[in-house]
Formats: sequence, C-alpha cells, structure tokens
Amino acid sequence: MIIRPAGDGDLAAIVALWNPVIRDTTIIFHSEERDEAKAAEIIASRRAGGHEFFVAVEEGRLLGFATYAQFRAGNGYAHALEHSIILDPAAWGRGAGRALMQTLEDHARAAGGHTLFAGVSGENAAGIAFHEKVGFRNVAVIPEAGRKFGRWLDLVLMMKFL
Repeated sequence: MIIRPAGDGDLAAIVALWNPVIRDTTIIFHSEERDEAKAAEIIASRRAGGHEFFVAVEEGRLLGFATYAQFRAGNGYAHALEHSIILDPAAWGRGAGRALMQTLEDHARAAGGHTLFAGVSGENAAGIAFHEKVGFRNVAVIPEAGRKFGRWLDLVLMMKFL
C-alpha cells in the first residue's frame, strides 16, 4: 500500500468512493455529490492553505483518502485543524486508515498544527471506534447538529493533540 498526495489521475476514483458515502449514509451530513471538478477544487483549496489531500492506493486501486484544513476561519484557529477520512469498506481493518491518519498527522504537525479535530456522525459507531483507536478522545456531542434523510443527527466532536 502506498500513501501519497492525490493527483489528477485519482479524481475519478475519489468521487466514485466519496459519492456513495454522501448519497447513501449519514457519515457525511451534506447531500451534494462531488464531481471531478469539485474534488480538484477541494484539493487545490487544501494545498493553497498549506494542507494536503492524501490517498491510499494498492495495486492501482484507491483504498481511501484523508484530508485536512483549518478547523475554523480566522488566525486564532491557525493551529487547530479538522480532518476527513473516507475508506472503501473493503479496506476496513487492513491498515489503510491508520496509515492515512499517520501521514496526515505528520504533515499537519510539520505545518504547525497543534490540535486535530474529527466531526463524526453520532450514527457512525465504526468511525468513532476508529478515531478512539488512533488516539482521539470525545470532547463534545452536539445534539441535532445536522439533518439528513429527514432525521436530526448528532455530531460527535473528537480531538487529538499533535
């Protein structure tokens, strides 16, 4: 398995992985699917801010991706970061998530990051468990922070010091 920054050649695989999660689950609260142009825009925006968008690839197949950016706007939050990680379910339990997170954390730390946040759907027990396993702790539950599929969804805010 290789962890590397995403390239233009990864865009189709990124949106193919991302869109079913957006469309079919409450892992992500928004419902607007991505196309390759939007994915490229997000990657470029991350890089313009000194952040990154990493992919895990094995034998030419995308296993997942992880990215991060500043937690909130304003220079007072310059060292507080928030990440997203999406894995192909076929890659769960195979180390891709841990490898992506380690690479992302190393990059964020080198860029001056102090804290890394994860906003995890309260319905995403696997996501909460994964973050606990890689050293995040639950710092807040924001009840009914989002809405999707006609339901109010809790947001579990998790944090790790870098």
